[in-house]
Amino acid sequence: MQKGYRAQDADPELLDLAAFEATPLQSEPFDHLVVPDFIPAAARGAIESDFPVIEKGGSFPVEHLTIGPRCAALIAALQSESLRAAFAAKFDVSLNARPSMVTLRGQSRSKDGRIHTDSTSKILTALIYLNEDWSAKNGRLRLLRGADDIEDYQVEVPPDRGTLVAFRCSDKAYHGYPAFVGRRRSLQLNWVLDDAVKTRELSRHGFSARLKSLSPFTGRGR
Repeated sequence: MQKGYRAQDADPELLDLAAFEATPLQSEPFDHLVVPDFIPAAARGAIESDFPVIEKGGSFPVEHLTIGPRCAALIAALQSESLRAAFAAKFDVSLNARPSMVTLRGQSRSKDGRIHTDSTSKILTALIYLNEDWSAKNGRLRLLRGADDIEDYQVEVPPDRGTLVAFRCSDKAYHGYPAFVGRRRSLQLNWVLDDAVKTRELSRHGFSARLKSLSPFTGRGR
């Protein structure tokens, strides 16, 4: 397992911060932005090869996974000070002293994607997808106008490789996707209010990971 994921500066070969900075923040249905090629095309193959095999549903903390070097470098870039500064400026929020955490998903279950909001103990959520060009009708993230109808969406984002979708967490930030069963790989980055929230969230995901057994994670993704 790779340790020490934090880096001072985001590697431009791994993250296109210029594209991020050039993308305007959208306010409807809530503050968000979508950057289709946030991970440059040249970097995607090695990252995808180093993505861990995840054969169970749910979110898994990076600490519970065996991750190859290029995927580990991506995780370090996601926790870099330069990316923190870019997100703080884009969303006009202070992230100083706010902990960050990264979890990974590899599979979508029939129960996943139900309409929800992220906890307000989270400040920002960023999702980065690592899937081949998404042809399925279902499994596309929708930013919703309300809590009751998955068809009442403002934005739909296919989980294509390299795509970033990020939003401000609030009790109005409803999102979800029509049910999809199968491989659907993503990294989720959150900035949270304090270390107690991070410990609680990682403990919850870690306990779930132990229940599901870590045996599927001994290799790398295909």
